[in-house]
Amino acid sequence: MELPDPVLKHRRSTREMNHGNDEIWRARVHLAAANRLAVYDDLEEGIDNHFTMRVPGQEDRYLVLPFGLHWSEARASDLIVFNEAGEVLEGNGSLELSALSIHAPLHRITGANVILHTHQTWALALNMLEDNRLLPGSQTAAFLTRNIAYDDGYTGLAASLSEGERLAAVLGDKQIMFMKNHGVLAVGDTVAQAYRRLYKLERVCRAQILAMSTGRPLALLDETMVKKVESPNPRNSHSQEEREALYFAAMMRVLDRQMPGYAD
Repeated sequence: MELPDPVLKHRRSTREMNHGNDEIWRARVHLAAANRLAVYDDLEEGIDNHFTMRVPGQEDRYLVLPFGLHWSEARASDLIVFNEAGEVLEGNGSLELSALSIHAPLHRITGANVILHTHQTWALALNMLEDNRLLPGSQTAAFLTRNIAYDDGYTGLAASLSEGERLAAVLGDKQIMFMKNHGVLAVGDTVAQAYRRLYKLERVCRAQILAMSTGRPLALLDETMVKKVESPNPRNSHSQEEREALYFAAMMRVLDRQMPGYAD
């Protein structure tokens, strides 16, 4: 959902404003911002892992940061456009093999607009355990636990499109995937939606690991309460889409202060 500027109150760069309501440029700005936010939130591994987005209005055209740039350097103008054949169609720089192998088939098969894949610390720590399931031990976790697919069969480094096709079958209609011994993946209709899922996932994984480290029994929410938490409240002041948009706009304002330049 696109909120009006008076609501978002997000100060955009001169270059972004010059693009007006260009949906593709806005997608570039948001994806570059997500890369930088991953650094701010300690979700990244330098130049590795990948955030991709379908070019708005185009089939088999995906945006990604060219391999070799640190995520803190990401700018909207840096992003390259690639297809499932592995061709770089727009921009300068190279496409890393796992970005092609994992992301292109996932976009095609699941229809996801945005795919974010990381090896973020606390989620990876949970995925290193024999029992790596996220537990409904908190209100935030309750929003996520029934929306996670689990890939329990690590197959090594992604080197072909068949790996992305395999992962798409595992993901199914879920929005988050736990990749055992590997990392995590979140999808969404918008960058704001997918990134908020990824960020909240890291927070609840951290909380679960810390709670488990005490050695004391966990107090878990039962299935009835989880369903209650998941159910939209008709009296809620803001829709889920509004919350996602407001969250991401707020985080872009943080970037404007702490790590400006993503909208260039």
